[in-house]
Amino acid sequence: MSAGFQCKKFYVAHDQCAMKVGTDGLLLGAFAPLPPPGGDILDIGAGSGLISLMLAQRTAGANAIDAIEQDPAAAEQAAANVANSPWPNAIRLIKGDILTYSSGKRYRLIVSNPPFFQQSLLSPDQRRTQARHTDSLPFAALLQKAAQLLLPQGCFALVLPRLAADDFCRLAQQQGWYLTQYCAVQATPAKAAQRLLLCLSRQYADTERSSLLVQQADGSYSSQYRTLLKDFYLKF
Repeated sequence: MSAGFQCKKFYVAHDQCAMKVGTDGLLLGAFAPLPPPGGDILDIGAGSGLISLMLAQRTAGANAIDAIEQDPAAAEQAAANVANSPWPNAIRLIKGDILTYSSGKRYRLIVSNPPFFQQSLLSPDQRRTQARHTDSLPFAALLQKAAQLLLPQGCFALVLPRLAADDFCRLAQQQGWYLTQYCAVQATPAKAAQRLLLCLSRQYADTERSSLLVQQADGSYSSQYRTLLKDFYLKF
């Protein structure tokens, strides 16, 4: 297994992380709507630090990013990845549980690639269970915490599998959130969308719906996907 992932401007080591760099994190890091310069960003469940680093690159380090990670080994590796990046001063790594995190700061953008398994068998690997299963971060609690930490005009951006996203959006509506962006991601033209990129707000707005194809029928990456990730993927 690879020890890490090389982007055009930074390297993400992930051998100490329960969850490795994957398509979901790359999509969210490129998709999340950027706040204006100076708007604070919070990355919930930072893992290897990939999404925070992508946002630091997209904002040229102009926005302060707080990245919180509960797993000690992942948090240490994320801190090292940040220290070795071009934006060591833009990202503050916080070792801890988002549900007990307390701050007077309010964020313009919150991002999360959260645990999403709800009724599946738990992995014998406790760290992998924590990273993947909602027992460690229930959707309702995540939404409540995000509401506490988000500015009124802020955005909460996530990536989730389709079935989990349905439950998440239902809970969000019950808690007074509005779905502002909904992007259905298809792996190939022959497969139905299995993951969704979402943006939620506490202020009403019409839902902007879109779709994204990752690979074309011949196995090559789509022009949409290339455009979205051209600043990060070496091959693009």
